[in-house]
Amino acid sequence: MASPQKQLGAVDIVVIVFHFLVVLALGIWSSYKANRSSTTGYFLAGRSMSWWLVGLSLYVTNIGSGSFIGLAGTASASGYAVIAYEFTGLFCLLLLGFIFMPVYIASGINTVPEYLKLRFGSNRLQLFLAITSIVLTVLTALSSEMYAGTLIIQQTLGWNIYWSAIVLLSMTAVYTIAGGLTAVIYTDALQAVVMLVGAFILAIIALVEIGGLDALRVEFMSSIPNSTLYGSSPCGIPQESAWHIFRPANDPDYPWPGVMFGITLLSAYFFCTNQVFVQRSLAAKNITHSKAGSVLAAYLKLLPMLLMIWPGMISRALYTDEVACQSGEVCEEVCGNPAGCSDIAYLKLVLELMPTGLKGLMLAAMIAALMSSLTSTFNSLSSVVTLDVWKKFRKQAKEIELLIVGSLLSFRITTLVLAVICVLWLPLIQAFGAGQLFVYIQSMTSYLSPPIFALYTMGYFFERTTEVGAFYGLMFGELLGVARMISDYILTAPGCGEIDSRPGFVKNFHYLHFALVLYAVTCIFIGCTSYLSPRSPIDQLRGLTWWQRHKNRQQKQIGENRKEILDTKKTEKKDGNDVTKDEEEVEVGFLRSSWNFICGIDSSKSPELTEEQQQAMFEKITSLQEKPFWKWFVSINGLICLGVGIAVFAVFR
Repeated sequence: MASPQKQLGAVDIVVIVFHFLVVLALGIWSSYKANRSSTTGYFLAGRSMSWWLVGLSLYVTNIGSGSFIGLAGTASASGYAVIAYEFTGLFCLLLLGFIFMPVYIASGINTVPEYLKLRFGSNRLQLFLAITSIVLTVLTALSSEMYAGTLIIQQTLGWNIYWSAIVLLSMTAVYTIAGGLTAVIYTDALQAVVMLVGAFILAIIALVEIGGLDALRVEFMSSIPNSTLYGSSPCGIPQESAWHIFRPANDPDYPWPGVMFGITLLSAYFFCTNQVFVQRSLAAKNITHSKAGSVLAAYLKLLPMLLMIWPGMISRALYTDEVACQSGEVCEEVCGNPAGCSDIAYLKLVLELMPTGLKGLMLAAMIAALMSSLTSTFNSLSSVVTLDVWKKFRKQAKEIELLIVGSLLSFRITTLVLAVICVLWLPLIQAFGAGQLFVYIQSMTSYLSPPIFALYTMGYFFERTTEVGAFYGLMFGELLGVARMISDYILTAPGCGEIDSRPGFVKNFHYLHFALVLYAVTCIFIGCTSYLSPRSPIDQLRGLTWWQRHKNRQQKQIGENRKEILDTKKTEKKDGNDVTKDEEEVEVGFLRSSWNFICGIDSSKSPELTEEQQQAMFEKITSLQEKPFWKWFVSINGLICLGVGIAVFAVFR
């Protein structure tokens, strides 16, 4: 057995500091390189990202510290089934690239709620969805990542968790504010490499320590904590079902209908209509790069079985009394959470098994993953607040005002919300789902996201869907979801071995099954309400549904909210020396130059394009044309990836 190394050595500290210096340097460099003089340049990286940057950014945004901690923690408690979220994510990333992105690109949107404005012509729907998306992001992505970050700090450095959170947010803010999405994507790519290298090293060390997969099976099944005092109760005792993804329909953790259909539904929302992920794909150079990025990210979704699931189960086998504690008193002593300590499984491996130096690398990778997810969420929330909320109240806002709001005001609001969440919401996350972070995340998503995905699928594929049906259907579905969420908080689940006296509609209605029912009910409500209201003229749907995606839209139909795309292209033209004397930069002082750099303000004058030039440029930006060879090459890779996804489900079923 390797000797435990719980303390960080000087080499570990040096590795962590060096990593963050590199990240900050890369953020500043990409800030200088980036075209940030328009909202499209700031929020969508000027639509200039290559496929590999898009793919790595999609993956590292998805696999943050919450995934390391949440997936490994849930695997330590219940085994293989949680990997279904990753394997279904493979299919849904392909769904994003090949089905949803063609319409998103053809519509010329900057944010996902903006699609609804174009599809239904409704300001109230766009605003309501923007606010709903912000609330859902705060309840899931932001709060869970902050919880994961505080857990890392608590278990490794012993700092005050709230001051540590402020330090992390401050470091993250430097390149998020300065560089917009370009800085985020470049640092995502770096952190993806660091994270994967560190995770691979730990997985190999853990497998060697346990003696291989055969030994893991034996050790895991015998990993019964000393605090298990419930006689014939299965509490704390590993079950044979831990080695299967598909379990009986009445399984309390992962019933097979919920795994097969419910998880697929949540993953489809997560990847196909979530601003955080769609924004990365919109930043691609063209539709081919967007598809290829999705294929790359889909292939990478095969890795969590090795990098997170097996390590989580190994951690339980090696450190049973701590990771699998059942007594509230014992768990309180081990991790400060009487509900359970499953979430420390991955951190326990890092601290106990990793040698000096590599331990620092792994911690740097986990903190990098946290920062990556936070920067991605900050930038995406900033996009929604600026382009979907602020512009509704400031219809005449100029580009400079939107950049200042996006880079400074929106970020400050998000930081303030995070500070409140850190104080008020962390105890709720700790107590939810037997102390398992991943259960909390997926429960919240099940309650609030199905109506949103129902709205998009109906608007995307069902041309008869109207604004009235969409708006009231979304409101109806969200009310049902909020009611279930509140009932789960009020009627909390009993501890292991205790009698469950909750009403049947709560204790017997699994959150994955609820997500399916909520999605179906919302779709039916939207469809029925739409048939009772006048339909939109078919000409207004050009480029806005799957069936109309190849039909060109007229620039005059788009309105002022499309000007930022054209402004970005004009700036790119100026960067290539094709400028006139009137376009040269106005000389400004140091302080003004610094302010302009932070906010992405360009002091030069750009020429106005004629209406014909604007229409031609817009058609080029929203084009779905692809080179035949690369179109087929990417499509074939997508089919191969699809087959691999089916195969892994068959192997681990």
